[in-house]
Amino acid sequence: MSFLDYITIISAVLMTILILVQTRGASLGAGFGGGAEINTVRRGSDKTIYQLTIIVAFVFAASILLSIIIS
Repeated sequence: MSFLDYITIISAVLMTILILVQTRGASLGAGFGGGAEINTVRRGSDKTIYQLTIIVAFVFAASILLSIIIS
């Protein structure tokens, strides 16, 4: 396995964890029509986790593209 393979695996696991940690913003009542939240603003740790998810997704995609180009 090459260095890019390790980066791809680590970023995939990290991205999965970051996506699962994110809060939805809608409670159970929203599924039954009770949620009236149209605009949500990410603040604090939610914003940081969201930005980290974007960065890790970019690293994941870049490592896959680089491994395709190199091989």
